[in-house]
Amino acid sequence: MQLLLLHLDDALELQPDFTRACLNAGAGEIQAEEDGRAIRLWGKQKSLNTVADRLARAMLRGRKDAHLCFMGSGDFHHVTALLLEVALAKDEKPVTVIHFDNHPDWVHFNGGMHCGSWVNRAVRNPLVHKVITVGVCSSDLHKPEWKGANLSLLSSGDLELFPYDHPPSRVKKQYGSGASYRQDTGALWWNTISAIGEQNFIDRLLSRIETDAVYLTIDKDVLALDDAVTNWDQGRMRLPYLLSLITEIGTRHRIVGADVTGDYSTPAYAGTLWMQVAKRAEILMDQPGRPSDLRLATNINSAANHTLLAVLSEIMQ
Repeated sequence: MQLLLLHLDDALELQPDFTRACLNAGAGEIQAEEDGRAIRLWGKQKSLNTVADRLARAMLRGRKDAHLCFMGSGDFHHVTALLLEVALAKDEKPVTVIHFDNHPDWVHFNGGMHCGSWVNRAVRNPLVHKVITVGVCSSDLHKPEWKGANLSLLSSGDLELFPYDHPPSRVKKQYGSGASYRQDTGALWWNTISAIGEQNFIDRLLSRIETDAVYLTIDKDVLALDDAVTNWDQGRMRLPYLLSLITEIGTRHRIVGADVTGDYSTPAYAGTLWMQVAKRAEILMDQPGRPSDLRLATNINSAANHTLLAVLSEIMQ
């Protein structure tokens, strides 16, 4: 396994004990804070290409082993699409992407990629069998068409989305029914983890994975506040349950890559004045305020990262 610390912000540097544990385990570091300021929240294609080239140089080098990458704030979740492409370039076999998140990351976005749009790029890769998103509780599922959601991914079968808990989503268009939802009376009625039951859902999730290979992407905002502190609103999943899902997947499937986002960091942006103003305006609308105790937030996130590192390293040996 190739262990990587991708420094797009200062989140991992603020966790010296976790960083030290990774370096002692042979981790490589990619210093990309300048690139991070350019692509935080969203980035233009030119900036994304720069990051993609940097990742390819660091990760390929004739290696065929899977990568595990920790990369700071969930504001960079769109980098998952780039990491996934490197993993598929090495493995060259069909893969199911398992996406743990409090947000579906399915919006339309032109001229680049947003941390809330990357699923669209992922499913366009011919080696991606489908994406399965797990754990959403956020208001993104409230009237999703109004919020730019690409719901055609559901009807095409490219995406299955199992919220942790959420009421039906009102929609105007027809999307039929699928493994994770049914449409009735102008709404999508979700097959939620809370309704299925946590233990029953483990078997349901495993039954939906139809490839030998799996790519895991974990945004810690899927977790409750006791288990993570992020830049975004957070879900209801507890860390032990997330670890049980990861372990069950890893015992039955070959993990070709994994990444972890969701550490809190103070936003910093580069680019034109318009880009910086637009991004700051977006986070004022979409993100909660700064944590009241940054040291406590960092300690909580470091503890979760240590646990995720141990479990993921075990299943990716």
